[in-house]
Amino acid sequence: MNSIVQTAFDSWTPPVATIATLLVTAAIYARGFVRLHRQMPDRFPVWRLASFIAGIVALFIAIASPLEAFDDLLLQIHMTQHLLLMIVAPPLLLAGAPAIALIRGTPSRVAKAVAGPVLRSRAVRRLFAWMTEPLVCWIAFAAATWGWHLPAAFQLALRSDGWHVVEHACFLTTALMFWYPVIQPWPSVARWPRWAMLPYLLLADGQNTILAALFMFSEHLIYPIYATAPRIAGFTPLGDQIVAGAIMWVPGSIFYLVPAALIMFQMLAPQYLSRQSAREADSHRRVAGQLPATR
Repeated sequence: MNSIVQTAFDSWTPPVATIATLLVTAAIYARGFVRLHRQMPDRFPVWRLASFIAGIVALFIAIASPLEAFDDLLLQIHMTQHLLLMIVAPPLLLAGAPAIALIRGTPSRVAKAVAGPVLRSRAVRRLFAWMTEPLVCWIAFAAATWGWHLPAAFQLALRSDGWHVVEHACFLTTALMFWYPVIQPWPSVARWPRWAMLPYLLLADGQNTILAALFMFSEHLIYPIYATAPRIAGFTPLGDQIVAGAIMWVPGSIFYLVPAALIMFQMLAPQYLSRQSAREADSHRRVAGQLPATR
């Protein structure tokens, strides 16, 4: 094994608290899912459990695996972490419809003592409503993406473990916000019509493509800190930056465009169109019933 790689592995310390948090979260969700699957098998099929666990695994790889030991050596590894945190793990977690399952999986005493008051709080409900407003979600996600990829902020996170945690927490939080209107996990209610998710996703892909292009076509290092990093697998700092941009561009675009295509196909399905027609007809009937008759 390359001495640099071996040194990186040797320097890595498993983040026990993070691993424990992920395992406990997965266990609580699984416990709640089993109960809900028995009561509502149609609403909670097995694929929801698989999706949530896959999201936990993606988080583990991003922030609790030896991958963490290489993010200050290769920019492409750092971008892979960001990809997992921002566009892989969040939609998988949300597809598991985690809210009810996590509450049902939490011991009843804890749920009553903690979750009960929180869910009854008007301030919390207003904050949640604001944080799940699609426009707020999109702006927060884009701001986190561009803000943390500015050279000063990015290199600060590399030099400081504390700021690195803040960076990852910011990415995950805003990504959960961004994907919430797209996935619309049960039992939430959509704020925008379904067709609005198409420009929502396409614009997100556009800003991601612009950022990726800056990495791929820049003639100088965006993050000078990587100029002094040991060479691994023959990558030059500029070559590493190009690969990082490609990782952001190609897989990133796939994760934006595939959901957009699925939403479009869903909207063109006969069942969806018939439901839309029925809703419009019902709306027209209600409006007609409120208007005075004309002669």
